[in-house]
Amino acid sequence: MKGKGKKLRKREKAMESGSVEDVLRIDVQNLIVSLNQDNDGVAEGENAAPELETENLPEPGTEIDVKVVELSSTGDGLALHEGSKRVYVVPFSIPGDTVKVKIFRHVLDESYSIADFISVVTPSELRDDSRIGCKYFGKCSGCQFQMMDYSEQLKHKKRIVEKAFRHFSQLPPELIPAIQDTIGSPLQYGYRTKLTPHFDGPPSWRKNREPFTSRPPIGFMLKGTHQTLDIEDCPIGTDVVRLGMKNERARMEVEYGNYTRGATILLRESTRRIPKNESRPSSSPKARSKSPSPLPPDNAAVKVETESYTDVKTCVTSNTATSTEYVGPYVFYNPAGSFFQNNNSILPVFTDYVRQHILPPPSSPSSSPSSSQPIKYLVDAYSGSGLFTITLSSLFSGGSVGIDISDASIKYATENAAANDLPLSRVRFIAADAKDLFTPAIRRAYPGDQTAVVIDPPRKGCDQDFLSQLLRFAPRRVVYVSCNVHTQARDIGVLVRGLEGEGSKGTRYSIESIRGFDFFPQTGHVEGVAVLNRVDE
Repeated sequence: MKGKGKKLRKREKAMESGSVEDVLRIDVQNLIVSLNQDNDGVAEGENAAPELETENLPEPGTEIDVKVVELSSTGDGLALHEGSKRVYVVPFSIPGDTVKVKIFRHVLDESYSIADFISVVTPSELRDDSRIGCKYFGKCSGCQFQMMDYSEQLKHKKRIVEKAFRHFSQLPPELIPAIQDTIGSPLQYGYRTKLTPHFDGPPSWRKNREPFTSRPPIGFMLKGTHQTLDIEDCPIGTDVVRLGMKNERARMEVEYGNYTRGATILLRESTRRIPKNESRPSSSPKARSKSPSPLPPDNAAVKVETESYTDVKTCVTSNTATSTEYVGPYVFYNPAGSFFQNNNSILPVFTDYVRQHILPPPSSPSSSPSSSQPIKYLVDAYSGSGLFTITLSSLFSGGSVGIDISDASIKYATENAAANDLPLSRVRFIAADAKDLFTPAIRRAYPGDQTAVVIDPPRKGCDQDFLSQLLRFAPRRVVYVSCNVHTQARDIGVLVRGLEGEGSKGTRYSIESIRGFDFFPQTGHVEGVAVLNRVDE
């Protein structure tokens, strides 16, 4: 038994990392396998190594026409040149397009090449350039899909999730439920509450340390380069973030001479809510007893009116300042430069979905005596400033705990619990490294049979130590939230297979549901939510 556990752990360490390179390589390989099947009528197997085509490749800098046949999970088009099976990776393209491209680089140990988009020769039926809402689209590296109908974007993101679990989970198809439709964002433009444009230092700034002699380009990366594209306005930003971008560019017109190196500019929306049945403004329930600070001038704020309140939105540019954000009836304070979801329009829908699925359905059958006990406790791993701990806390009669490695996050999470009138007897937060998450004290206070766990790790996903701890803790139910569905699929594969030995109890999980959420319309990114149940045998 112990030997089997070691073999499983060795296999998990050899799994794909879920990086952009991994995802692109697998998409290219599977496209080539599909093309070979179509041409030869012989199935080569999903993991068959494609035959490398390295002779007679066009020189870098050559312009050719290619036909786009598929969208990769990275958001780039996968295209073919007439008479060749080599795949060309082309940004800003859509299946059915014939586009003119310039060869940038051949990846010689794989069967694909990177190309720069030049122009559309023949548009796809799916393409409508009148949808494009930004004059920098096709150059800026931020968006990929502005020419695509939003319903098609959501279909593509569903396919991204499907492919992620097919290729990264290492699970047989029968253990993966049908992927549900992707939940769309209420806003497709004007949704980003945080942007971070930047500017590069002067030439030879490391050696000379001389200030700028004119304002540098301020914006985002030119696609496929390390060059900064000067961008006056970004229409996916909220109104006040766009206003902040305009004001920061105006400031730099005056202050560029103070800089001898490049920098990143923070633009973060912050909200002060003024109830219409109260005479003075407040930014939170807790703050109503404090003397309010003056409202900002109109040229530095955007007002949003509802029947119950006025939201005065400002743009915070200091990383150490505090931003305020409302998610439904809840208020959250954060260091402005720290992570918090950047699309507030979808957050109430998103947190409500997790709230509806963190507990088993009332009709869920009990498969063992242990699962007949009600779930009374919540453990929120990677809790940050308390988004899930706070929005889910009312469901758990025994209490909720949020755990995060950052002391600053724990401090803000504790303040956010108080701001939402949640006593420490119901909600508490602990600073701990992920590898030391489920301590004996946590296991005693939160019995696995009566506990649900929500996981929201960074893009790299969970490491093996964390997953092993989770399997030993053996909570009844797990909701795994992720901004990288490929590492999510990899980790969930570990939980479904389980690990034998070393006190893991042979615990494993089944997948109840998987679906995507579109936090970033016009881009290739999709957030995943998977619900898992412990298998009691």
